[in-house]
Amino acid sequence: MYLTRFRINVARRGARKLLSSPHAMHGAVRAAFAAPEDHEHAGSRTLWRLDTPATSTVHLYIVSPGRPDLTHLVEQAGWPTTEAWVTRDYDGLLQSLRPGQQWAFRLTANPTHSGRKTADAKETQRFGYLREEEQIGWLTSRADRHGFAIAPQHDGLPNLRLHRRQAQTFKRGMGTVTLTTVTYDGILQVTDADAIRRAMTSGIGHAKAYGCGLLTLAPAT
Repeated sequence: MYLTRFRINVARRGARKLLSSPHAMHGAVRAAFAAPEDHEHAGSRTLWRLDTPATSTVHLYIVSPGRPDLTHLVEQAGWPTTEAWVTRDYDGLLQSLRPGQQWAFRLTANPTHSGRKTADAKETQRFGYLREEEQIGWLTSRADRHGFAIAPQHDGLPNLRLHRRQAQTFKRGMGTVTLTTVTYDGILQVTDADAIRRAMTSGIGHAKAYGCGLLTLAPAT
C-alpha cells in the first residue's frame, strides 16, 4: 500500500472544477492508475480525501494498492514547474499497529442510515445524519468492528471533534448526487490491529469513491 499527498493549486480553473465535484475528482484519481490491480486489489482499494490545513491550502491524500502517477493532476490542478507529489510506502505503518496504541486520527465520512425500501425503488435509500450527536453516534457505534475505540477526554467525553459538516450536491451522469459529509478528528486506541488495518485499506462507511472513508493516523500528542 502507498500513501500519497498532492497539493492542489486552488487558483487554477482545473482545480476549481475538481474541487466542486467529487465525481470529477474520483475520475482524476482513477486515472492515476494504469493497471486495475494498482487501483483495487483483494482486501484493499483506492481511497482519497481532501484536507484544508490552512486557508487557500488544499491537500489531496490517496491511499492505494499501487503507486499512482499524478502527472495529469499536476498539469491540470498543480504547479507544473515547482511541485509534484509525494508518495510513501504505507505498509510499515500498517504493520506497526498493535492493540493499546493511541493515535491521532482523521476521517472524512458519509454518516448515513437506511430508509424503508419503497415499491418503486430499485434499492434501499440512504439518508444522511444531520445532527452532530447522530454523526458522533454513527462513528462510535462502528469503531469496535473497525478495530479501535475513541479515547476519552479528562471529562469522560469522547476525544473527538467534528468539522466541515456539509451537504454536497454534484452531477453524476444525467442525475445529481447529494452527500452528507463530516470530518472527524480525535484520538483513538487500537483494539484489534487486523481490523483497523482493514479499515485503513478498505475504508469506513459509504461514498468511498467520492472522498469518504479514508482513515489516517498520526502520532498522538
